[in-house]
Amino acid sequence: MVSKAVRIVFLGGLGEIGRNCFCLEVEGRIVVVDCGLMFPTADMPGVDLVLPDFTYLRANADRVDGIVLTHGHEDHVGALGYLLADVSAPIYGSALSLGFARKRIEEAGVLGQTELIPVKDGDVVTIGPLEAEFVPVTHSVPHAFAVAYHTPVGTILHTGDFKLDLTPVDGRTTDLPRLGQIGSEGVRLLMSDSTNAEEPGFTESETSVGPVLRDLFRDHPDRRFIVTSFASHLHRVQQVAREAVAAGRHVAFLGRSMVHNTTLAREMGLFDIPADKVVDIEDAPRFSPGELCVICTGSQGEPMSALSLMAAHEHKHVKISADDVVVISAHAIPGNEANVDRVIDSLHRAGADVVYGHGAHVHVSGHANSEELKFMLDLVRPEWFVPVHGEYRHMVHHARLAEQVGVPSDRILVCEDGDAVTLDDAGADVERRAVPAGYQYVDGIGGDVGQGVLRDRRTLAEEGFVVVIVTVEAASGEIVTGPEIVTRGWVYEAEAEELLEDARAAVRTALEAAAAEGATDFDTLRRVVRRALGRLISQRTRRRPAIIPVVLEV
Repeated sequence: MVSKAVRIVFLGGLGEIGRNCFCLEVEGRIVVVDCGLMFPTADMPGVDLVLPDFTYLRANADRVDGIVLTHGHEDHVGALGYLLADVSAPIYGSALSLGFARKRIEEAGVLGQTELIPVKDGDVVTIGPLEAEFVPVTHSVPHAFAVAYHTPVGTILHTGDFKLDLTPVDGRTTDLPRLGQIGSEGVRLLMSDSTNAEEPGFTESETSVGPVLRDLFRDHPDRRFIVTSFASHLHRVQQVAREAVAAGRHVAFLGRSMVHNTTLAREMGLFDIPADKVVDIEDAPRFSPGELCVICTGSQGEPMSALSLMAAHEHKHVKISADDVVVISAHAIPGNEANVDRVIDSLHRAGADVVYGHGAHVHVSGHANSEELKFMLDLVRPEWFVPVHGEYRHMVHHARLAEQVGVPSDRILVCEDGDAVTLDDAGADVERRAVPAGYQYVDGIGGDVGQGVLRDRRTLAEEGFVVVIVTVEAASGEIVTGPEIVTRGWVYEAEAEELLEDARAAVRTALEAAAAEGATDFDTLRRVVRRALGRLISQRTRRRPAIIPVVLEV
C-alpha cells in the first residue's frame, strides 16, 4: 500500500543564498521544485559555480515526474543543465522563466531530456499524483509564482521569492485574494522566503527607482550613463531604458545575458522601448556622451563581465572616462562585496562618477521585509511552517516572526539542506541529514572538483608548495644527486638560501638514516622526505605548504 504521507526533501537554499532546490514526494513519485546554483565565495579558489548535491535525485531518477520553476533567477534555474544530464523530466514554469532556463539547458546539450511546459497565472496542473496551482506574486523578475501543491494530506504552499509590491512596473500584483482563499481552505504547511526577515517594515515598490533615475538623467545631461543591473531584472532594465529615452538618449545593451534577456523580453511583449532607440554597442562611439545610455551586466563585480572589463580599460567598445556616470543598480550578493568594491575603485580611478549603495536609492529589494512576511503568515494561517530561502539567521528570524503572529513554536520547523520533513494526518516530523546535500563545485568543463581538490587549492593559495627532487641508488638508497628544493608561495628562494640549505640538510640526514635501516623502496623514501621537510618547515616558519617529494632511482 502506498503511503499517504508527503515527504519534502531539501537539497539546497536552506542556510545559504542560492542553490534553491527541494523535492516533494507523494505516493512514491517526486516533483522537483526549482534547481538553482550559487556563485563561489572567496574560499573556493578556481570554482566557477556551486550546485546542489544531486546524488539523491540521480538515485531516484525514475521516480521524478516533473520540475517546477517559481521564477527565472539563476539561483532557482541555473543548475537545470546539470540535473538534466542524469534526470529526464518535463519543466513547468512561466514562459519567461522557461526562456531563461532554455538557454542554460541548450548550452549543456540536454534539451532533449525535457519538455518545457509554460503555465499562466492561476493555472492548475496535474503533475504525477499532485496538483500544482500557480499563483502570481511580485518579485524582481517578471512572472514569479507562489505554488500551492494540493496533496492527499492537504495543501502545501510555497511562496517562492516574493514581495508585496502594490505598484509593480507591469501592473501584475500578488494575488492576495487567492492566497487568502487558499488559507481559508486550509494550508497544512507553508514554506516562505526568508531573505529579508531581519529587515523591518515593508520593501519599497520597484517603481520608486524610476524617479531617482529620472533625476540623475536630468542632472547630468551632457554625460554618458552606464547602468548595471542583473540581466534578469527586466523591470529595472525597463525603467532605466524608459527614463533614458525620455531624456532624449539612445540605449545600448551590453553583456551576453543582458542582450539575450532583453531580446527575449521584447519578443514576448514584456519590454516596451522604441526599436529606433536601441543601438548596437559597436555604434556607441558615434554618439556624444549626452546622447547615450549603456545598460550592462557586471553589478556583482564578476571578473569577465562588461562592467569589470570597462573598469580595467579592457573593453573594446567602451572606455570609461570623466564623461561617464556609472550607476550600480543592485546590491552585492553576500560574498561578492570585495569584487564590487574593487570595480567601484577602478571606475573612480578612471574619473567616472559612481552612483551606488543604500543612500543613492537606485536599487530596491525584490524580497519581502518582516511586515510583509508577517502579513503572508497571517493571511495564510498555516498549520505548520518551514522558513526557506536564506542564510540560517534569516530563517531563525522568520521563525520568530511566525511566533509573533500566532503560529505555535512547536509547529515551526527550522530546517537545513539535507533535512526531510514528513507530513501526514498526524502532523509533521523532521529527519535531520536524511540525504546528501553538500556543495557540488563546477570548475570549467571539468565538472565537480570535489572537496579534496578544493582543499588542496586552499593550501596552495594560503601556504604555497615545496618540491624536493632527489636521486638515489636503487639497491643501497644512497643519495646520488640532490636534494634540490623548488618552492613557490612559501619563501622567496633568492632571500632564503640559509633556510633552504637547512631544508636540504634535513632531507639528506633523513634519507641517510632511512638507508642505514634498509628502507629503500620509493613509497617509504617519499614519506621520509615529506616528514623531515614538513617538521623543519613547521618549526622554522610555522607554515604548512604542500610538500611534493620526487624520488628518482638509478
